[in-house]
Amino acid sequence: MKWKKKELPNTIQEELNTSPFSINSIFKTLLIQRGITDNTLAKTFLYPTIDSLHDPFLMYGMQEAVERIHLAKTNNESILIYGDYDVDGVTSVSVMYLFLKNYFKNIHYYIPDREKEGYGISYKGVDFAFENNISLIIALDCGIKEGDKVKYAKEKNIDFIICDHHLPSDALPDALAILNPKQEKCTYPFKELCGCGIGFKLIQALSSHWELSQNKCDSYIDLVALATAADIVPMIGENRVIAALGLKKMNENHRNGLCYFIDRINKPINVRDLIFGIAPSINAAGRLEQATLAVELLISENMDEAILKAKNIEQLNLKRRYIEKQITEEAFEQIKQNKEEDNFSTIVADKNWHKGVVGIIASRLIETYYRPTIVFKEDEKNGLFSGSARSIADLSIIKIFDKCKNFIVKYGGHHAAAGLTIQKENFAKFKSHFENCVRKELKIKPEKEIIYDLEIPIKLVSKDLYTQIQRLEPYGPKNMRPVFKSTILSKDVKFVKAVGEKNTHLKIEIQQETNDKVSGIAFG
Repeated sequence: MKWKKKELPNTIQEELNTSPFSINSIFKTLLIQRGITDNTLAKTFLYPTIDSLHDPFLMYGMQEAVERIHLAKTNNESILIYGDYDVDGVTSVSVMYLFLKNYFKNIHYYIPDREKEGYGISYKGVDFAFENNISLIIALDCGIKEGDKVKYAKEKNIDFIICDHHLPSDALPDALAILNPKQEKCTYPFKELCGCGIGFKLIQALSSHWELSQNKCDSYIDLVALATAADIVPMIGENRVIAALGLKKMNENHRNGLCYFIDRINKPINVRDLIFGIAPSINAAGRLEQATLAVELLISENMDEAILKAKNIEQLNLKRRYIEKQITEEAFEQIKQNKEEDNFSTIVADKNWHKGVVGIIASRLIETYYRPTIVFKEDEKNGLFSGSARSIADLSIIKIFDKCKNFIVKYGGHHAAAGLTIQKENFAKFKSHFENCVRKELKIKPEKEIIYDLEIPIKLVSKDLYTQIQRLEPYGPKNMRPVFKSTILSKDVKFVKAVGEKNTHLKIEIQQETNDKVSGIAFG
């Protein structure tokens, strides 16, 4: 790996060079690196409150969305809440359902079957709405590229409100309202909300329109925090406020649907616990079975039922781990057999792989081969390859797909993660063209970097420093856990030993000058 120092404004760098390090100067520098350059910004960053959130009506399309939902409430219409099958989609559906069920007698939710319907709005989902006399669909965490499905619904006199955070195409669906800060017309101050975050803004706007108490909205912020962490969106601005307040709520009073998972985590819970301790289990329902199992868990009002549902979902997660391990080994073998270790990209496919775990496999492959990766599942029935893509820092996978779109049936997602479908007969051509596009874009073979914040003397590694940097939590993209570099000479090393059952970890003790000894361990 290549070590790279985070850039600092010249004036700050000069100040650091001319003054001795202290805990306060380190903390100040960490804040500046995160764009916190004055006391007002520091107060918002370090002490987030619900008042720090923007007015939801600043979002383009919000007024139309609120008025249409209010009309549905007045006319006692049947509505459908439609979501994606990942954590963001499942929490979005759960939050919107829990809120709207208080005001609608006829309310349904729908999440497509990953294997049979695929990602996004499906014709089957629209047909479900039509068969149940539903006149309004609220789509969450999907829909921004589903113009054909929205048109199909309109022909059946069904209105669509789309709450999505994925990158829009030039042509937007003809929906009654689209809530997406990334669309060109939207001047909303914060662009990086997850799908559940946008749904939460809609709930805030409805609460304001119906003159409800702010506490009504706040009661869902734990689920919005879970979605924000799991979707790996930038942990700045409104996302940071939502995550901080949601974690606070979880640590103080967790809901039935999360109790089973939270009780097994050491308190207090942090973002890492959400990403690695809770999200994989919630995701497992949609990966191996039906995502509605996770919705049923999160909206559960009975504790005994919730624990039973959680245990069932956890069993699916254990099964997912086994499948994932098996497919990862097969994918590595495929790369070796094809002699593609030196490629700029990775594309693997198999008809026997489980569609629900291809995204995880792509992430696993990037850990070894640091390059853009796509894992496909071949569907022999329809001759389509469904793939999940993951990218590396500074390379937008969507931009690469834009250059390959002649070989793609459909695609969508973020800069770092996306999904796509291609025809079987185009697989070889797509694979070759994708590799060439990545080579042209990167120019040199990508190398994984460790970005460190500061180089500091080892004597400052202390509980005081740890206490200070804890104030930067919750961590996430654009506000990562600080990394420090320290120069250690061989004479400073007083003790070093391989430890662990198979001697896979390295234990070390360091002492510089007359300072106290500092011990450390490197796992793996």
